[in-house]
Amino acid sequence: MSSGNGDLQGPVTLGIDVGGTKVLGLAVDVSGAVVADARVPTPGTRAAQGPEGASKQLVEAMVTVASQLVARVGPSPRSSPLRVGVGVPGLVDDAGILRFAPNLPVEPGFDIAGPLSERLGGLAVVVDNDATSATVGEWAHGAASGASDALMVTLGTGIGGGIVTDGRVMHGTNGFAGEVGHMVVDPAGPVCPCGRRGCWERYASGSGLGRLAREAAHAGRLSAVVSLAQGDPEAVRGEHVTQAALAGDADARAVLEELGWWLALGLANLARIFDPDTIVVGGGLVEAVSLVLEPVRQAFDEMMEGCRQRPRVKVLLATLGERAGAIGAARIALGENRYQAGAPRTR
Repeated sequence: MSSGNGDLQGPVTLGIDVGGTKVLGLAVDVSGAVVADARVPTPGTRAAQGPEGASKQLVEAMVTVASQLVARVGPSPRSSPLRVGVGVPGLVDDAGILRFAPNLPVEPGFDIAGPLSERLGGLAVVVDNDATSATVGEWAHGAASGASDALMVTLGTGIGGGIVTDGRVMHGTNGFAGEVGHMVVDPAGPVCPCGRRGCWERYASGSGLGRLAREAAHAGRLSAVVSLAQGDPEAVRGEHVTQAALAGDADARAVLEELGWWLALGLANLARIFDPDTIVVGGGLVEAVSLVLEPVRQAFDEMMEGCRQRPRVKVLLATLGERAGAIGAARIALGENRYQAGAPRTR
């Protein structure tokens, strides 16, 4: 996906993906080729700075990334950025305001588009949900390319999602469509950061994998995983499970298969509603899911009514990796109808 400046296909758009640990920015030409990249750590915590301070620091991080990208692309009129797209986790409305973000330490009603545009000299800024941005990236240039009806599920600390139906990205009335991680799968389940119990992301995300593993560790299983956590069952995290499973540990594999069953359950629920051709699974948990992908597909097929009579839904792993969200944000910033329903979200 990389290209030298001499190979640019038209003007460049900047895409910025805000994650829990890093802010990743890419300069992308109209063909989808990445011509420059930049990243900084996601700043601060709510406790250290307060929500207002965290919001300001996050804008500064995005300004830093965008400025580095502009400097690396160069001043050529052919490559000058026309727009900036930003993908952030949470509920983003049509004005580019982050209304609610349970996993991001910022203030409610955080206006991203306005301050960022001002700091970048008036460049148009388009803000969308991070998982929707990743969906656009995979739909335009990745695993879902060519599909008219597709879903993407991003597995990280939580679960995000994006929906393409009849060749258009679905945003919903308020721009909040795709919050699939907060679909309740067990009303008596563990408390979610959103305030409800039993959300899907409590079972099938990175944090959900950690919770399943700690339960197994306290039950006397997962000795190899506990060893990786320095002997403390409470210190067990999802990455310990993946590491042990990659080394061939059967108990770790069993926990991944449990997570895979919960993943299949949520995917089947979504497939019944949207009837997609393709479902793409992406995010930081992809390596773990890849180890149990066939059991996930099998469980998914068995949960679908009429599974032997209907065309099989493709369940695929994402192909763009960590770049999907930034590539998609750049495409959304272009405001093309194919990639965004309705008017561009510009300030």
